[in-house]
Amino acid sequence: MPPDAVTKMKPGANLDLLIVGGGIGGVICLKYAKDAGLNVLLLESKERIGGLWRDVPFWQDIQFRKEDWALGELPLAGEDQANILRNIEAWAEHFDLVPNIVLNATVTDARRHSNGWRVRTDDATYETKWLIAATGGHNDPVIPEVEREDASIVEYHSSALRDPEQLKGRRVTVVGGGASAYDLLDLCFEHDASSVSWIYRSTKWMRPTRQRKYDGIDMRLLSRYQMLGLPVAMINKLANKDLRIRYQKSGIAEIMPEGKFDISRDQLIPGRWRMIRNFGQIARYRGEVRAVNGNTITVSNGQKVDSDLLLWGTGYRTNMDYLDVEGLKSTAGLNDMAKRCYSAFRSMDADNLFLLAPGVLETNTATPWAYAHVARSIMSHIKGVPVFMDLPQAAMINHYDLVKILARRDSINYPFGRWYLKYFSLAMFHPKRRPLPLP
Repeated sequence: MPPDAVTKMKPGANLDLLIVGGGIGGVICLKYAKDAGLNVLLLESKERIGGLWRDVPFWQDIQFRKEDWALGELPLAGEDQANILRNIEAWAEHFDLVPNIVLNATVTDARRHSNGWRVRTDDATYETKWLIAATGGHNDPVIPEVEREDASIVEYHSSALRDPEQLKGRRVTVVGGGASAYDLLDLCFEHDASSVSWIYRSTKWMRPTRQRKYDGIDMRLLSRYQMLGLPVAMINKLANKDLRIRYQKSGIAEIMPEGKFDISRDQLIPGRWRMIRNFGQIARYRGEVRAVNGNTITVSNGQKVDSDLLLWGTGYRTNMDYLDVEGLKSTAGLNDMAKRCYSAFRSMDADNLFLLAPGVLETNTATPWAYAHVARSIMSHIKGVPVFMDLPQAAMINHYDLVKILARRDSINYPFGRWYLKYFSLAMFHPKRRPLPLP
Protein backbone atom coordinates (compact mmCIF):
# COMPACT_ATOMS: atom_id res chain seq x y z
CA MET A 1 0.00 0.00 0.00
CA PRO A 2 1.79 3.19 -1.17
CA PRO A 3 2.07 6.09 1.29
CA ASP A 4 -0.27 8.30 -0.74
CA ALA A 5 -3.00 5.63 -0.81
CA VAL A 6 -4.33 6.79 2.56
CA THR A 7 -6.02 10.15 2.97
CA LYS A 8 -5.62 11.47 6.48
CA MET A 9 -9.08 11.61 8.06
CA LYS A 10 -10.33 14.34 10.34
CA PRO A 11 -10.41 13.55 14.06
CA GLY A 12 -13.64 11.87 15.08
CA ALA A 13 -15.61 12.91 18.16
CA ASN A 14 -18.00 9.95 18.13
CA LEU A 15 -15.79 6.94 17.52
CA ASP A 16 -16.87 3.57 18.82
CA LEU A 17 -13.33 2.24 18.64
CA LEU A 18 -9.81 3.53 18.10
CA ILE A 19 -6.97 1.13 17.29
CA VAL A 20 -3.39 2.23 17.96
CA GLY A 21 -0.87 0.42 15.77
CA GLY A 22 -0.87 -0.65 12.13
CA GLY A 23 0.88 -3.98 12.38
CA ILE A 24 -0.77 -7.29 11.62
CA GLY A 25 -2.77 -7.27 14.88
CA GLY A 26 -4.14 -3.76 14.43
CA VAL A 27 -5.06 -4.32 10.79
CA ILE A 28 -6.90 -7.53 11.60
CA CYS A 29 -8.80 -5.77 14.39
CA LEU A 30 -9.78 -3.04 11.94
CA LYS A 31 -11.20 -5.63 9.54
CA TYR A 32 -13.42 -7.18 12.19
CA ALA A 33 -14.47 -3.79 13.58
CA LYS A 34 -15.71 -2.76 10.14
CA ASP A 35 -17.50 -6.10 9.78
CA ALA A 36 -19.26 -5.33 13.07
CA GLY A 37 -20.43 -1.95 11.77
CA LEU A 38 -18.41 0.09 14.26
CA ASN A 39 -17.27 3.65 13.69
CA VAL A 40 -13.55 2.94 13.85
CA LEU A 41 -10.16 4.44 13.04
CA LEU A 42 -6.65 2.98 13.13
CA LEU A 43 -3.71 5.26 13.94
CA GLU A 44 -0.28 4.29 12.61
CA SER A 45 2.83 6.29 13.53
CA LYS A 46 4.72 5.60 10.30
CA GLU A 47 4.00 6.51 6.70
CA ARG A 48 2.92 2.96 5.87
CA ILE A 49 1.32 0.06 7.73
CA GLY A 50 3.31 -3.04 8.68
CA GLY A 51 4.40 -2.44 12.26
CA LEU A 52 7.51 -4.30 13.34
CA TRP A 53 7.69 -6.06 9.98
CA ARG A 54 8.43 -2.73 8.30
CA ASP A 55 11.34 -2.08 10.69
CA VAL A 56 13.16 -5.42 10.83
CA PRO A 57 15.93 -6.29 8.34
CA PHE A 58 15.08 -8.18 5.15
CA TRP A 59 16.71 -11.39 6.39
CA GLN A 60 14.29 -11.83 9.29
CA ASP A 61 11.37 -14.19 8.82
CA ILE A 62 8.58 -16.00 10.63
CA GLN A 63 9.00 -19.09 12.80
CA PHE A 64 6.63 -21.39 10.94
CA ARG A 65 5.23 -22.27 7.50
CA LYS A 66 3.51 -19.65 5.38
CA GLU A 67 0.38 -21.84 5.36
CA ASP A 68 0.14 -21.40 9.13
CA TRP A 69 0.56 -17.61 8.92
CA ALA A 70 -1.78 -16.88 6.01
CA LEU A 71 -5.56 -16.97 6.41
CA GLY A 72 -8.19 -17.55 3.76
CA GLU A 73 -7.34 -16.33 0.27
CA LEU A 74 -4.99 -13.54 1.34
CA PRO A 75 -1.79 -14.11 -0.65
CA LEU A 76 1.51 -15.07 0.98
CA ALA A 77 4.32 -16.26 -1.29
CA GLY A 78 6.97 -16.90 1.36
CA GLU A 79 8.05 -16.67 4.98
CA ASP A 80 10.47 -13.74 4.54
CA GLN A 81 10.05 -10.16 5.67
CA ALA A 82 9.09 -8.73 2.28
CA ASN A 83 6.30 -11.26 1.79
CA ILE A 84 4.96 -10.78 5.33
CA LEU A 85 4.74 -7.04 4.66
CA ARG A 86 2.86 -7.67 1.41
CA ASN A 87 0.48 -9.97 3.28
CA ILE A 88 -0.30 -7.25 5.87
CA GLU A 89 -0.91 -4.75 3.09
CA ALA A 90 -3.17 -7.29 1.35
CA TRP A 91 -5.47 -7.23 4.39
CA ALA A 92 -5.91 -3.46 4.03
CA GLU A 93 -6.52 -3.63 0.29
CA HIS A 94 -8.71 -6.75 0.17
CA PHE A 95 -11.08 -5.62 2.93
CA ASP A 96 -11.13 -1.92 1.94
CA LEU A 97 -9.57 -0.76 5.20
CA VAL A 98 -7.62 2.14 3.71
CA PRO A 99 -10.27 4.85 4.40
CA ASN A 100 -10.17 4.00 8.11
CA ILE A 101 -6.37 4.26 8.48
CA VAL A 102 -4.58 7.44 9.55
CA LEU A 103 -0.86 7.40 8.80
CA ASN A 104 1.94 9.50 10.32
CA ALA A 105 -0.14 9.67 13.51
CA THR A 106 2.09 9.02 16.51
CA VAL A 107 0.02 8.71 19.68
CA THR A 108 1.60 10.83 22.39
CA ASP A 109 -1.03 10.38 25.08
CA ALA A 110 -4.09 8.21 25.69
CA ARG A 111 -6.09 8.65 28.88
CA ARG A 112 -9.54 7.98 30.29
CA HIS A 113 -12.15 10.64 29.49
CA SER A 114 -15.78 10.58 30.70
CA ASN A 115 -17.04 7.13 29.57
CA GLY A 116 -14.29 6.54 27.04
CA TRP A 117 -10.85 7.67 25.94
CA ARG A 118 -9.19 10.85 24.71
CA VAL A 119 -6.23 10.11 22.44
CA ARG A 120 -3.77 12.73 21.25
CA THR A 121 -1.30 12.69 18.39
CA ASP A 122 1.12 15.46 17.44
CA ASP A 123 -1.57 17.30 15.49
CA ALA A 124 -4.96 15.88 16.40
CA THR A 125 -7.18 14.75 19.28
CA TYR A 126 -9.62 11.83 19.08
CA GLU A 127 -12.39 10.72 21.41
CA THR A 128 -13.54 7.12 21.46
CA LYS A 129 -15.48 4.79 23.71
CA TRP A 130 -13.18 1.79 23.27
CA LEU A 131 -9.43 1.55 22.69
CA ILE A 132 -7.28 -1.30 21.39
CA ALA A 133 -3.53 -1.04 22.01
CA ALA A 134 -2.09 -2.95 19.06
CA THR A 135 1.46 -1.63 19.25
CA GLY A 136 2.91 -5.07 19.88
CA GLY A 137 5.37 -6.15 22.53
CA HIS A 138 8.66 -5.80 20.66
CA ASN A 139 9.07 -2.05 20.79
CA ASP A 140 12.50 -1.05 22.09
CA PRO A 141 15.61 -3.11 21.25
CA VAL A 142 17.46 -4.22 24.39
CA ILE A 143 21.23 -3.80 24.60
CA PRO A 144 22.57 -4.35 28.14
CA GLU A 145 24.70 -1.68 29.76
CA VAL A 146 28.37 -2.74 29.76
CA GLU A 147 31.67 -1.02 30.45
CA ARG A 148 33.34 0.30 27.30
CA GLU A 149 36.87 1.69 26.93
CA ASP A 150 38.34 2.55 23.53
CA ALA A 151 35.91 0.01 22.06
CA SER A 152 36.65 -0.64 18.39
CA ILE A 153 34.25 -3.55 17.85
CA VAL A 154 31.35 -2.85 15.54
CA GLU A 155 28.07 -3.55 17.38
CA TYR A 156 24.53 -4.23 16.15
CA HIS A 157 21.29 -5.28 17.75
CA SER A 158 19.62 -7.99 15.65
CA SER A 159 17.04 -5.43 14.52
CA ALA A 160 19.77 -3.12 13.17
CA LEU A 161 21.90 -5.59 11.17
CA ARG A 162 20.82 -4.47 7.71
CA ASP A 163 23.57 -6.11 5.66
CA PRO A 164 24.56 -9.61 6.86
CA GLU A 165 27.35 -9.63 4.26
CA GLN A 166 29.29 -7.64 6.88
CA LEU A 167 29.79 -10.97 8.69
CA LYS A 168 31.90 -12.43 5.89
CA GLY A 169 35.50 -13.08 6.95
CA ARG A 170 35.09 -11.44 10.36
CA ARG A 171 35.33 -12.68 13.95
CA VAL A 172 31.75 -12.48 15.16
CA THR A 173 30.41 -12.74 18.72
CA VAL A 174 26.69 -13.33 19.31
CA VAL A 175 25.06 -12.55 22.67
CA GLY A 176 21.77 -14.07 23.85
CA GLY A 177 20.06 -17.42 24.34
CA GLY A 178 16.78 -17.17 22.44
CA ALA A 179 15.31 -16.94 18.97
CA SER A 180 17.17 -13.76 17.93
CA ALA A 181 20.53 -15.22 18.96
CA TYR A 182 19.78 -18.47 17.11
CA ASP A 183 19.00 -16.45 13.98
CA LEU A 184 22.27 -14.53 14.27
CA LEU A 185 24.31 -17.70 14.76
CA ASP A 186 22.66 -19.15 11.67
CA LEU A 187 23.54 -16.00 9.70
CA CYS A 188 27.18 -16.30 10.74
CA PHE A 189 27.50 -19.61 8.89
CA GLU A 190 25.32 -18.56 5.96
CA HIS A 191 27.59 -15.56 5.36
CA ASP A 192 30.96 -17.19 6.15
CA ALA A 193 32.17 -15.49 9.32
CA SER A 194 35.80 -16.41 9.94
CA SER A 195 35.01 -17.43 13.55
CA VAL A 196 31.90 -17.53 15.71
CA SER A 197 31.71 -17.02 19.48
CA TRP A 198 28.54 -17.22 21.55
CA ILE A 199 27.91 -15.68 24.98
CA TYR A 200 24.74 -16.64 26.84
CA ARG A 201 23.44 -16.92 30.41
CA SER A 202 20.88 -19.60 29.56
CA THR A 203 19.10 -20.94 26.51
CA LYS A 204 15.48 -21.23 25.44
CA TRP A 205 14.02 -24.44 24.07
CA MET A 206 14.32 -25.10 20.36
CA ARG A 207 13.25 -28.11 18.33
CA PRO A 208 16.47 -29.25 16.62
CA THR A 209 15.94 -30.06 12.96
CA ARG A 210 17.92 -30.40 9.76
CA GLN A 211 14.98 -28.99 7.82
CA ARG A 212 14.21 -25.40 6.98
CA LYS A 213 13.37 -23.33 10.01
CA TYR A 214 9.74 -22.98 8.91
CA ASP A 215 9.22 -26.76 8.94
CA GLY A 216 10.60 -27.19 12.43
CA ILE A 217 7.31 -26.70 14.28
CA ASP A 218 4.05 -28.46 13.37
CA MET A 219 1.19 -26.22 14.53
CA ARG A 220 -1.36 -28.56 12.94
CA LEU A 221 -0.20 -31.45 15.14
CA LEU A 222 -0.60 -29.29 18.26
CA SER A 223 -4.14 -28.39 17.22
CA ARG A 224 -5.01 -32.10 16.87
CA TYR A 225 -3.69 -32.83 20.34
CA GLN A 226 -5.73 -29.97 21.78
CA MET A 227 -9.00 -30.81 20.04
CA LEU A 228 -8.65 -34.48 20.99
CA GLY A 229 -8.47 -33.31 24.59
CA LEU A 230 -4.94 -34.47 25.40
CA PRO A 231 -4.00 -33.14 28.85
CA VAL A 232 -1.15 -30.63 29.01
CA ALA A 233 0.85 -33.17 31.06
CA MET A 234 0.62 -35.67 28.19
CA ILE A 235 1.58 -33.07 25.57
CA ASN A 236 4.57 -32.11 27.72
CA LYS A 237 5.59 -35.76 28.11
CA LEU A 238 5.52 -36.32 24.34
CA ALA A 239 7.37 -33.06 23.69
CA ASN A 240 10.11 -33.73 26.25
CA LYS A 241 10.78 -37.20 24.88
CA ASP A 242 11.01 -35.84 21.33
CA LEU A 243 13.20 -32.88 22.34
CA ARG A 244 15.73 -34.89 24.31
CA ILE A 245 16.18 -37.33 21.44
CA ARG A 246 16.62 -34.46 18.99
CA TYR A 247 19.16 -32.60 21.15
CA GLN A 248 21.20 -35.80 21.56
CA LYS A 249 21.05 -36.79 17.87
CA SER A 250 21.99 -33.27 16.79
CA GLY A 251 24.99 -33.16 19.14
CA ILE A 252 23.81 -30.07 20.98
CA ALA A 253 22.84 -31.60 24.33
CA GLU A 254 25.24 -29.15 26.03
CA ILE A 255 22.84 -26.27 25.38
CA MET A 256 19.63 -28.07 26.32
CA PRO A 257 17.77 -25.84 28.84
CA GLU A 258 17.69 -26.95 32.46
CA GLY A 259 14.49 -28.55 33.68
CA LYS A 260 11.68 -29.83 31.47
CA PHE A 261 9.87 -28.20 28.62
CA ASP A 262 6.40 -27.03 29.67
CA ILE A 263 4.07 -25.78 26.94
CA SER A 264 2.13 -23.77 29.49
CA ARG A 265 5.16 -21.52 30.10
CA ASP A 266 7.73 -22.19 27.31
CA GLN A 267 7.66 -21.15 23.70
CA LEU A 268 9.04 -23.83 21.40
CA ILE A 269 11.39 -22.26 18.87
CA PRO A 270 12.23 -24.08 15.63
CA GLY A 271 15.88 -25.02 15.27
CA ARG A 272 18.24 -23.24 12.87
CA TRP A 273 19.86 -25.89 10.68
CA ARG A 274 23.11 -24.05 9.87
CA MET A 275 23.70 -23.32 13.55
CA ILE A 276 23.10 -26.97 14.40
CA ARG A 277 25.21 -28.36 11.57
CA ASN A 278 28.17 -26.14 12.54
CA PHE A 279 27.66 -26.33 16.30
CA GLY A 280 31.15 -27.74 16.91
CA GLN A 281 32.70 -24.62 15.40
CA ILE A 282 31.02 -22.25 17.87
CA ALA A 283 33.17 -21.13 20.81
CA ARG A 284 30.71 -20.98 23.71
CA TYR A 285 30.95 -18.85 26.86
CA ARG A 286 28.45 -19.09 29.70
CA GLY A 287 27.83 -15.71 31.26
CA GLU A 288 27.24 -12.07 30.38
CA VAL A 289 29.23 -9.39 28.59
CA ARG A 290 30.98 -7.45 31.33
CA ALA A 291 33.12 -5.04 29.29
CA VAL A 292 34.35 -4.15 25.82
CA ASN A 293 37.93 -2.88 25.62
CA GLY A 294 39.39 -2.31 22.17
CA ASN A 295 38.69 -5.51 20.25
CA THR A 296 38.33 -7.63 23.38
CA ILE A 297 35.10 -8.66 25.10
CA THR A 298 35.29 -9.61 28.78
CA VAL A 299 32.76 -12.18 29.96
CA SER A 300 31.39 -12.15 33.51
CA ASN A 301 33.32 -15.36 34.27
CA GLY A 302 36.59 -13.60 33.41
CA GLN A 303 37.15 -15.15 29.97
CA LYS A 304 38.23 -12.93 27.08
CA VAL A 305 36.91 -13.00 23.50
CA ASP A 306 38.62 -11.18 20.64
CA SER A 307 36.10 -10.04 18.07
CA ASP A 308 35.49 -7.71 15.12
CA LEU A 309 31.70 -7.70 15.29
CA LEU A 310 29.40 -7.94 18.32
CA LEU A 311 25.78 -8.91 17.64
CA TRP A 312 23.17 -8.48 20.36
CA GLY A 313 20.41 -11.10 20.12
CA THR A 314 18.93 -9.82 23.37
CA GLY A 315 15.36 -9.15 22.29
CA TYR A 316 13.05 -6.22 22.87
CA ARG A 317 11.39 -4.28 25.66
CA THR A 318 7.66 -3.56 25.69
CA ASN A 319 6.84 0.16 25.63
CA MET A 320 3.30 1.44 26.12
CA ASP A 321 4.21 4.76 27.70
CA TYR A 322 1.58 6.52 25.62
CA LEU A 323 -1.09 4.86 27.79
CA ASP A 324 -1.74 6.92 30.92
CA VAL A 325 -2.57 3.80 32.94
CA GLU A 326 -0.72 3.52 36.23
CA GLY A 327 -0.82 -0.27 36.54
CA LEU A 328 0.69 -0.79 33.10
CA LYS A 329 3.60 1.54 33.72
CA SER A 330 5.01 -0.80 36.35
CA THR A 331 4.89 -3.96 34.23
CA ALA A 332 8.21 -5.46 33.16
CA GLY A 333 7.03 -7.14 29.97
CA LEU A 334 4.41 -9.21 28.22
CA ASN A 335 4.09 -11.82 30.96
CA ASP A 336 3.51 -9.22 33.66
CA MET A 337 1.04 -7.43 31.41
CA ALA A 338 -0.92 -10.62 30.78
CA LYS A 339 -1.38 -10.99 34.54
CA ARG A 340 -3.22 -7.66 34.51
CA CYS A 341 -5.76 -8.59 31.83
CA TYR A 342 -9.14 -10.27 32.07
CA SER A 343 -9.21 -13.29 29.72
CA ALA A 344 -5.64 -12.32 28.62
CA PHE A 345 -6.74 -9.29 26.56
CA ARG A 346 -8.96 -6.80 28.49
CA SER A 347 -7.05 -4.54 30.84
CA MET A 348 -7.89 -4.76 34.53
CA ASP A 349 -6.36 -1.32 35.10
CA ALA A 350 -8.56 0.76 32.77
CA ASP A 351 -12.09 0.44 31.48
CA ASN A 352 -12.72 -0.15 27.79
CA LEU A 353 -9.09 -1.01 26.98
CA PHE A 354 -7.83 -4.10 25.16
CA LEU A 355 -4.16 -5.13 24.91
CA LEU A 356 -3.42 -7.47 22.01
CA ALA A 357 0.20 -8.47 22.52
CA PRO A 358 0.26 -10.21 25.95
CA GLY A 359 -2.10 -13.02 25.01
CA VAL A 360 -0.55 -13.83 21.62
CA LEU A 361 3.12 -12.92 21.28
CA GLU A 362 5.64 -15.41 22.68
CA THR A 363 3.00 -18.16 22.87
CA ASN A 364 2.83 -21.27 20.70
CA THR A 365 0.51 -20.14 17.94
CA ALA A 366 0.36 -18.41 14.57
CA THR A 367 -0.18 -14.73 15.38
CA PRO A 368 -2.63 -13.81 12.55
CA TRP A 369 -4.81 -16.83 13.39
CA ALA A 370 -4.92 -15.83 17.06
CA TYR A 371 -5.43 -12.12 16.36
CA ALA A 372 -8.36 -12.88 14.03
CA HIS A 373 -10.17 -14.93 16.68
CA VAL A 374 -9.49 -12.41 19.44
CA ALA A 375 -10.51 -9.46 17.23
CA ARG A 376 -13.81 -11.10 16.34
CA SER A 377 -14.63 -11.71 20.01
CA ILE A 378 -13.54 -8.18 20.99
CA MET A 379 -16.19 -6.83 18.63
CA SER A 380 -18.79 -9.09 20.28
CA HIS A 381 -17.74 -7.68 23.67
CA ILE A 382 -17.98 -4.09 22.43
CA LYS A 383 -21.48 -4.77 21.06
CA GLY A 384 -22.73 -6.06 24.39
CA VAL A 385 -21.75 -9.72 24.85
CA PRO A 386 -19.52 -9.92 27.98
CA VAL A 387 -16.78 -12.14 26.54
CA PHE A 388 -13.62 -11.00 28.31
CA MET A 389 -14.56 -11.49 31.95
CA ASP A 390 -12.39 -14.34 33.26
CA LEU A 391 -9.61 -13.65 35.74
CA PRO A 392 -5.99 -13.76 34.55
CA GLN A 393 -4.35 -17.16 34.29
CA ALA A 394 -0.70 -18.01 34.76
CA ALA A 395 -0.41 -20.41 31.81
CA MET A 396 0.16 -19.43 28.20
CA ILE A 397 -2.84 -19.67 25.90
CA ASN A 398 -1.59 -21.79 23.02
CA HIS A 399 -3.24 -22.09 19.61
CA TYR A 400 -6.62 -23.91 19.73
CA ASP A 401 -6.83 -23.48 23.50
CA LEU A 402 -7.58 -19.84 22.66
CA VAL A 403 -10.75 -20.91 20.87
CA LYS A 404 -11.83 -22.94 23.89
CA ILE A 405 -11.45 -19.87 26.13
CA LEU A 406 -13.34 -17.54 23.78
CA ALA A 407 -16.13 -20.07 23.22
CA ARG A 408 -17.00 -20.08 26.94
CA ARG A 409 -18.72 -16.70 26.67
CA ASP A 410 -18.87 -15.70 22.99
CA SER A 411 -22.03 -17.52 21.96
CA ILE A 412 -22.45 -15.34 18.86
CA ASN A 413 -19.24 -16.53 17.19
CA TYR A 414 -19.16 -19.95 18.87
CA PRO A 415 -22.68 -21.45 18.83
CA PHE A 416 -23.05 -24.16 21.45
CA GLY A 417 -21.82 -27.53 20.21
CA ARG A 418 -21.36 -26.50 16.59
CA TRP A 419 -18.17 -24.57 17.26
CA TYR A 420 -16.46 -27.66 18.62
CA LEU A 421 -17.39 -29.78 15.61
CA LYS A 422 -16.11 -27.05 13.30
CA TYR A 423 -12.72 -26.72 14.97
CA PHE A 424 -12.35 -30.45 15.51
CA SER A 425 -12.85 -30.90 11.76
CA LEU A 426 -10.33 -28.16 10.97
CA ALA A 427 -7.76 -29.70 13.31
CA MET A 428 -8.18 -33.26 12.06
CA PHE A 429 -8.90 -32.94 8.36
CA HIS A 430 -7.91 -29.54 6.94
CA PRO A 431 -5.07 -30.05 4.39
CA LYS A 432 -1.69 -29.09 5.76
CA ARG A 433 -0.69 -27.26 2.57
CA ARG A 434 -3.75 -25.03 2.63
CA PRO A 435 -4.10 -21.95 4.85
CA LEU A 436 -6.82 -22.10 7.48
CA PRO A 437 -10.04 -20.22 6.69
CA LEU A 438 -10.75 -16.77 8.03
CA PRO A 439 -12.75 -16.96 11.26
